[in-house]
Amino acid sequence: MAREGSALTLLTGGARSGKSSAAEQLATAIDAPVVLIATATAGDDEMAERIRRHRASRPADWTVVEEPVAVGAVLRGVDPDATVVLDCLSLWVTNQLDDGDDTIIARAAEVADALAVRPGVSIVVTNEVGSGIVPAHELARRFRDVLGLVNQRFVQVADRALLCVAGGVVPVTPMEDLS
Repeated sequence: MAREGSALTLLTGGARSGKSSAAEQLATAIDAPVVLIATATAGDDEMAERIRRHRASRPADWTVVEEPVAVGAVLRGVDPDATVVLDCLSLWVTNQLDDGDDTIIARAAEVADALAVRPGVSIVVTNEVGSGIVPAHELARRFRDVLGLVNQRFVQVADRALLCVAGGVVPVTPMEDLS
């Protein structure tokens, strides 16, 4: 459960569901400087073009830190009262797949806990990858499983989690709140 005084929102959903747009809308509504931690890397021309479009569309007054793995280190250097947007956990997990599942999950717990206790608002974007068919390849199944565990950890400490669907949002209730 979220700790008192935290302001952590997790936005999850499928591809093109509106997650990043919702994060931008939430962040710009807050009267605080915004620090965007972008985890994407340009592995091919298409991804490089996506990154270029994202850079061009962001508000000019946002501070952008492009960091594919060391998100915890970046957070330690961010003004505690700034609004942090972390976009996205899915690519962050992808960037760490060679590091081993336990390492990824430990880093995720560290980042989730750090965001949950910050005085400033934190907004985290991630993909919901468990709603489709079981992937045919071992690496894809492993990615789905690890990201699912990482997402669950963030929901456990978030003040709110929202599922983005077709440009709309639906609140997500943590399992511990069901009883």
